[in-house]
Amino acid sequence: MPHLLAASVEAEPSTERLAWLVDLAETVGQLAARWELEVGTPFEPGGQTAWVAPVRDRSGRHLVLKVGWSHLEAEHEPDALQAWGGQGAVLLYDSCRIGPSTALLLERCEPGTPLSAACREVEQDLIVARLLRRLWQAPTAELPFRPLHAMCQAWVSEFQKRLAALPRAANGVDPALARAAEELFLTLASSADREVLLCTDLHAGNILTAKREPWLVIDPKPFVGDPCYDVLQHLLNCAERLADDPAGLVQRMADLLDLDADRIKQWLFARCVIEGLDDPLLRAAATQLIPT
Repeated sequence: MPHLLAASVEAEPSTERLAWLVDLAETVGQLAARWELEVGTPFEPGGQTAWVAPVRDRSGRHLVLKVGWSHLEAEHEPDALQAWGGQGAVLLYDSCRIGPSTALLLERCEPGTPLSAACREVEQDLIVARLLRRLWQAPTAELPFRPLHAMCQAWVSEFQKRLAALPRAANGVDPALARAAEELFLTLASSADREVLLCTDLHAGNILTAKREPWLVIDPKPFVGDPCYDVLQHLLNCAERLADDPAGLVQRMADLLDLDADRIKQWLFARCVIEGLDDPLLRAAATQLIPT
């Protein structure tokens, strides 16, 4: 069992996730038989919601088998990969549902070095921006993608529950600031003048070196909505620059992508508040980003 997957299930041991984990070995066996696969040792440290391993099919192709626990954000990963058709993202060869699992048979990125380990953050900015521009070109009309607002509403609801469960002295969040972030998060999701197919979780750890293209995106969590939102995860992963100069970091990515820096800044403020209950860095960044 990959380390991160085991740790995430231990941290949130819901009945549904535990049942999925208990059946995982049988599910992998069914998929190996279905697609005639020789299954290798899963990748370490792995992801938090999926079991992923190298496989070889009947013809000898080196592929990847991903067996994910179905959840809101990753619901349409196969559809997004289909829409992108390998243009900047890994190719999808097949997919299916088995109970609570979504299984994907994917192109294997070789050598598969993460962008996060390959170059400095300022160079990562350029690659992330180039990939986002390509991903945003995909058609969305005939595929069942949900609006970004649906995800944002779910996040706000969860934030409100967590905030209510903590004593005010323990959560460190000003109630007025929390309300402003919640309102802004939902307003931005519903007010974009342009909507594209979003990855929503694009960061340097989800971009790998490959042979077919220099860099390929993996593990999308697709929704349709404001392209300004798609910059956020990369910004959040740039911890030092986020702490030192969040507005400057926003401006750099806005310039690289020809996006509205003020709008990205508002998105980042709202998300820093919503995700900041357990993260002093995000709470500090939020105070520097408060809209005026």
